[in-house]
Amino acid sequence: MFGPEAQFREGQWEAIESVLQRRRTLVVQKTGWGKSIVYFLATKLLREEGAGPTILISPLLSLMRNQIDMAARIGIRAESINSTNPDEWEEIKGTLEQGKCDVLLISPERLANKEFLEKVLPVIEDGIGMFVVDEAHCISDWGHDFRPDYRRIVRILNLLPENVPVIATTATANNRVIRDIKEQLGDQLLISRGPLTRESLKLQSIKLADQAERLAWLAENVRVMAGSGIIYCLTVADCRRVAVWLRLNGIDALEYYGDLGNELREERERLLLNNGVKALVATVALGMGYDKPDLGYVIHYQRPGSLVAYYQQIGRAGRAVDDAYAILLNGREDDEIHEYFISGAFPGADEMIKVLGAIEASDGLSMHGIQKEINISQGRLSNCLKVLEIDGAVLKKDKKYIRSAKPWFPDTKRSEAVTELRKKELLQMQQFIVTSGCLMKYVADELNDPYAKECGRCANCLGRQFFSEQVAHSKIIEAIEFLRKDFLAIEPRKKWPTGGVGEIKGKIPEEFQMQRGIALCAYGDAGWGRFVRDDKYENGFFRDELVDAAVSLIKEKWQPVPFLKWVTAVPSLRRPALVPEFAKRVAERLGLPFHPILEKIKDKPAQKSMKNSIQQAQNVYDAFMVSGDLPDGPVLLVDDMVDSRWTFTVCSRMLLMRGSGPVFPFALASTAGGGEGN
Repeated sequence: MFGPEAQFREGQWEAIESVLQRRRTLVVQKTGWGKSIVYFLATKLLREEGAGPTILISPLLSLMRNQIDMAARIGIRAESINSTNPDEWEEIKGTLEQGKCDVLLISPERLANKEFLEKVLPVIEDGIGMFVVDEAHCISDWGHDFRPDYRRIVRILNLLPENVPVIATTATANNRVIRDIKEQLGDQLLISRGPLTRESLKLQSIKLADQAERLAWLAENVRVMAGSGIIYCLTVADCRRVAVWLRLNGIDALEYYGDLGNELREERERLLLNNGVKALVATVALGMGYDKPDLGYVIHYQRPGSLVAYYQQIGRAGRAVDDAYAILLNGREDDEIHEYFISGAFPGADEMIKVLGAIEASDGLSMHGIQKEINISQGRLSNCLKVLEIDGAVLKKDKKYIRSAKPWFPDTKRSEAVTELRKKELLQMQQFIVTSGCLMKYVADELNDPYAKECGRCANCLGRQFFSEQVAHSKIIEAIEFLRKDFLAIEPRKKWPTGGVGEIKGKIPEEFQMQRGIALCAYGDAGWGRFVRDDKYENGFFRDELVDAAVSLIKEKWQPVPFLKWVTAVPSLRRPALVPEFAKRVAERLGLPFHPILEKIKDKPAQKSMKNSIQQAQNVYDAFMVSGDLPDGPVLLVDDMVDSRWTFTVCSRMLLMRGSGPVFPFALASTAGGGEGN
């Protein structure tokens, strides 16, 4: 793998030697330095001495796949137990029992799995030879990518015999994170720290007004960039949109995100690795540790949430080429998306108190049971429960959480401090895009790199742009038209939330389900989305262009079958005229009668304030009624926004139960972004 002339990089052998001396070591080195070589070679040497297998904690499936390939090239056998390969678990357990597995890769979440702890770990007869924590900044809640499950690692480490070496690696730990890791892993921790500046990277920041300008810029510039690369987006919806746009412009691009499916993700990783695709348009699901030495560029379609996350992502590029580009595009909606991510990241003390109170007042609650009691999102609830479980305040029995006897007090100051830190990181990112100084040094300083210096290679250092900030006006117009035609499907819901709503539960009978509907645009986008936002919250009236666009979409693109016979609207007590007036104008243009037969009978909180599917369904299921006689035939059901689809689901069911024809939902905008994080 290394060739006869290969030599260790500075610090690599010292880190291996530390492991062989059975010490605990933290390696903070730049992306591409070769941290995985350290722990794999150390494993090889320890195994030759008769030690047991290495347990490697790895946070992402894409990273695990890279690591397994790397281990094979070094000549050791690595296996992974994860959520995508349950059929292989018994076979892997057998290789552990026979001593044939050198490295077992698991996610930190696996440490919470009772079966793994009771049936897999005990089969390692020789004991754990080494314990590796990759991407160790996740241990610290001051780290940019804190994961509560990483706290379980510290408990496991405290149970290990003192002679079991531990190595933790990261490229993104500043002084505060290093102190926190040292506090958790012990004062005897040896820290190996090197310069973080990447000599091959050429950084440039480009300010563009909106999505249309960014799409136009990508269409003009990606095609001329050398090699293959990654374009990072903040949301799944943007990944899809950007990939489709690039393909329409003759650029071979594919989207990549966590819910894509394991086989498809692996296939696309291989395509990128072998230069079989010009670009993967990805969320952070393609992140830490993905190793393609000749990756030519990383582009950010939107600004990341922190400089540390930015450094982590640009570190994918230029590992084995002399020149690679890191281009940061940024625009209007970036801050709005990040505020959403910040609000949903670290569980607040008040939420944990509510969750604990709900569990305490019951004989045990499932996640769905808690969501029925408390207005909290699934992601935040999951983090709350992990923290409470790790703190010993709750226990999980089967699928229910029960209160333990252990007293628990919220660490209010810490949760508030972490949220403030996230806001500070966002501010630093805003300042980064306008700095006139060296871009790489700015990042290195934030990482407290003691070797930070001006790179002499970024656009600011050289005083010139690598890629123009100007975009052809004709291409911007083309991008606007693309966004205006990029309508979104509204899929019918086929069952009620787990546990039901009111008296109803289980599957929604097919005869009471709405048809597949359509949304004109993504809320706030540079096509129609900005008009929808401005008209709803500033003008109080949807402009004629939106009526024209809706009618054109319905008649020319959508063409519901059977075609519509009449139109109605979802009513509102807050803005009683807004949607009905719009729906009436659409009906007139379609040559159809408008019948306002739905009535809002209960003043409920705004649907957008409901944080989970159960609360969203509960908030609307008894809020409407049908008044008057229903016309015959298929109906267009109009609303301004769609997110959870529960308003459409409930109103459609009511119409269908009263004998309506098929119900086709139409919304001006979808607010469902499908975010995956920073």
